[in-house]
Amino acid sequence: MSMDLPNYFLADLPDASTLTSRLITEACQTLKRNRAKFLAQQSTEDLIEIISNLAGEWLDASFPFRRLALEKGPAHTGFSRETIEADLDQFFTQITPENLQALLLQDLGSARRLDEFVATEPERRQNRSSIVRGPELLVHITGGFLPNPALTSIILGLLVRSAQFVKCATGTSFLPRIFAHSLYTAQPKLGACIEIAEWKGGTASLEESLFAETTLVTATGSDETLSALRRTLPIHVQFVGYGHKLSFAYITRDALAKPEKLVPALARDVSAWNQLGCLSPHAIYVETGGALTSDQLAELLARELEALEKIQPRGQVSPEAAAAISTRRMAYQVRASADPSTKIWQSENSTSWTVVHDPALEFQPSCLNRFVYVKPVEHFDQFLASLEPLRGKISTAGLAAPNDRVQELGLKFAETGVTRVCRAGQMQAPPFSWRHDGRPSLGDLVTWTDIEF
Repeated sequence: MSMDLPNYFLADLPDASTLTSRLITEACQTLKRNRAKFLAQQSTEDLIEIISNLAGEWLDASFPFRRLALEKGPAHTGFSRETIEADLDQFFTQITPENLQALLLQDLGSARRLDEFVATEPERRQNRSSIVRGPELLVHITGGFLPNPALTSIILGLLVRSAQFVKCATGTSFLPRIFAHSLYTAQPKLGACIEIAEWKGGTASLEESLFAETTLVTATGSDETLSALRRTLPIHVQFVGYGHKLSFAYITRDALAKPEKLVPALARDVSAWNQLGCLSPHAIYVETGGALTSDQLAELLARELEALEKIQPRGQVSPEAAAAISTRRMAYQVRASADPSTKIWQSENSTSWTVVHDPALEFQPSCLNRFVYVKPVEHFDQFLASLEPLRGKISTAGLAAPNDRVQELGLKFAETGVTRVCRAGQMQAPPFSWRHDGRPSLGDLVTWTDIEF
């Protein structure tokens, strides 16, 4: 497919060196003017319809912007066409009127809270009602190639009626830019309230101009990046940061009785966005005493990843990432030669996937790109104790367990600081209304005004 995109956004420019402080300031001020004219007066009902209709377009195989993302995306992101297709489908399937309304109700107490003063029953008893407002201009700082955080930020920003400046890391703006173009084509006036740009993080002159025009910055990235960014923000600017998080899967002995369902589910978790998101499992913990041993499950998972590679290949990775995988593989091959309980399965003539059976209980971060550990668990309390050094750093626990253990395990995970527990197979597919890192997505973006009469 050939499709020439107009230069609607700064990221469309062929050379980022043309960006200047003055250009950033002018872009922000234009966004604010456009918001006042086109976005601020939109009703929540209309915005939900616009957003959900656009998501429906992205699920249509003939949609030009989807076709462009699938054709050009692998070269820009490193993900295979099949991975991009599967994971974008999963994302946009969530963007429905029902799910958007559920998010508003969950975070704001009413789907009308952005439109007018609303009172819940307890508020009425206090003669009180409330309305919320998003900031005039939202700034989003994105990190990495995963598009979901940026697309989510844009959708949330539209719901709260904010103009948005999305600053992407160098070389990572392709999919957010394509989505913004699709919005611009469908609703030019709303598209004119969004800017997409990319430059090297830490470019002080550009970022000072950007931050001077906003009152709220959201950012996704490493803890070090977020810490440095926070120090540069003016005192009046609110900061919502999503730092580095780790995730794992936990398999109870009862769940091992149905490997034909369990193993494909685990493979989906490992392969989604090539395991690069914070929701992807680094390790899979397996209770002993079930129908399968942990190493038998590891072998079945290796076979599943091998089969998956033929229909949803991982795609290319950087030389540095490939070298990290090769080095880690060699270390475990040496260990396996001396310890029969350590085993390794890997793709032939590539670094496409790796499964390591490691009897050590301690959590070790994976080098990702479909490299996963499988670890046996004899005593659940010992396993929980091994997670203690990770308190505050765990995002998601993918769980395979009988219903009568879900509440028990979920409570213990919560006490350990885990902010999301989901079914195995759904780790990289959270509902749109999920509370990212345990916080309300919309709630972090709005300011409340109460009337007490």
